[in-house]
Amino acid sequence: MDVQLKAKEIFPSLSSGQKKVAKYLLSHSHIFAVSSAQTLGKEIGVSETTIIRFSYSLGLSGFAELQKLIRNQLIFESSSLNEYHSSKLEVANQPNFMAQVMEQDIMSIKKTINNLSNDNFTKAVDKIVVADSVLISGHRLSFSAAHWLTFTLRLVKDDVQLYRPDTDDIFLQLNKMTENSVFIAISFQRYVKETVKITEMAKQAGAFVIGITDSDLAPIAEYADVLLPVSTPRTSTIDTAPVLFSLLNSLVAGVSIKNEKKIKERNTKYDAYNQDDFFF
Repeated sequence: MDVQLKAKEIFPSLSSGQKKVAKYLLSHSHIFAVSSAQTLGKEIGVSETTIIRFSYSLGLSGFAELQKLIRNQLIFESSSLNEYHSSKLEVANQPNFMAQVMEQDIMSIKKTINNLSNDNFTKAVDKIVVADSVLISGHRLSFSAAHWLTFTLRLVKDDVQLYRPDTDDIFLQLNKMTENSVFIAISFQRYVKETVKITEMAKQAGAFVIGITDSDLAPIAEYADVLLPVSTPRTSTIDTAPVLFSLLNSLVAGVSIKNEKKIKERNTKYDAYNQDDFFF
């Protein structure tokens, strides 16, 4: 059993105390593996009984079995690359390898569609449309997605900025944020602490926070006004990319539809430029 995946599956059905345990497990597996139920309860702010009941919710005999599973997972933990490679080996000998890999992506997209709240998606689009400014953040693999979203969203909306950790002062950018601003955080396992901290600071600054991640258990979920979870059958962050970009494309499409008047104005300005010197 993959304990973290199972915790994500049953998360909506857990009690409020057990949800705290599940979130802590996702972010602090190493501490979970070596601490007693009593110590964990004090650390998380729940009773020892809640820790044990959480173990039962996973279908286990008790905390001892849960801790044993976590320790084994940590010992044999696969890297994202290994997990990615393993999933492709499963279809390597089947006819039309390309189609098989793309079918895996289609399955993940369909799963995301089924699990995603249309109300949350619509709310996210509406907030982006009326926002005075939009700041987007993502690290590691998520940075490429954040970069793409920034570039594409700029085509349909003014004042969209990307946080670049190598050159930008995040404090200056956050100081510009108001209650009319939107902050979009893109964060996937293994979650980068800087993204979580910046998301918390954006929330404190009064911005409307949209979280794009892999689970309601993700650390940024605590600070998100709207959470858009991406579903994949694997823990590999590489496999999230096709689904993630499909979701981001849907966001941009939604904004473009709601911003139709401005889109026409932008097209008129674009057409006025002589672009022959820039494109073949």
